[in-house]
Amino acid sequence: MDITSLQNPRIKAIRALSQRKKRRETALFFAEGIRLVGEAVQTAADIETLVVAPKLLRSDFGRDTVHRAEHDGVEVLYVSDDVFQSLSRKDGPQGLGAVVRQRWTALDEAGAAALNHSLGWVVLEDVGNPGNLGSILRTSDATGATGVILLGDTADPYDPASVRGSMGAVFSQQVVGSSLEALIQWKRRVEIPMIGTSDAASTDFRSATYAPPLLLCLGSEQHGLSKKFMDACDTVVRIPMAGRADSLNLAVAAGVMLYEVLNRVRDTR
Repeated sequence: MDITSLQNPRIKAIRALSQRKKRRETALFFAEGIRLVGEAVQTAADIETLVVAPKLLRSDFGRDTVHRAEHDGVEVLYVSDDVFQSLSRKDGPQGLGAVVRQRWTALDEAGAAALNHSLGWVVLEDVGNPGNLGSILRTSDATGATGVILLGDTADPYDPASVRGSMGAVFSQQVVGSSLEALIQWKRRVEIPMIGTSDAASTDFRSATYAPPLLLCLGSEQHGLSKKFMDACDTVVRIPMAGRADSLNLAVAAGVMLYEVLNRVRDTR
């Protein structure tokens, strides 16, 4: 029988995952949409529960995703349209969502072996916008990087805006939380170069040398990398600006840098 009450305890608990505090307490998050849930199933993410509104789910791929999840033993919670809409952040809900367990990789587990055939990691310090973080995860995946390392007061990668912006990359990319001190020690241990970005740097990003795997480091939208972080970098580069704008959107800057590194790798093969 479908759940029809907006006050159902299970529904209230899922709705509460929109709050970062609840996501931290439970180590769960809610992913919504046919593409995102399909990616979660295909990448064998740790799905706790599927939430399905049968009347809203009109996609054959979506229905196949539900059947595959059921076959794999995932609990499926069937709900009414109104209940699903109370959980949704979309203008046109697709009737498919998933409660998924967060996956964090410890820095000590992100050893050199994980970097084989990879560009390396994107390191983000104090990044405040979850949408930017999601877009960076998506570009990191597209360019063959391993994942993101988050330092300081950084947005939650499992925030709904970040999950949506990642277009499913949050399920395939590794996510690490660290301090700058621990990162520097790890960097020295695995002998991986650290490349910082700053509009105050003297080196144009196009003239720098890149030797993947590496750590590509970007700071907050407002302040960039801290001085302590830049001092720890092997190289700090800038992306030149021709117009009146004094900075690029963070996700765009990350994309420019990641594809520059990727192109260098292709040129040497």
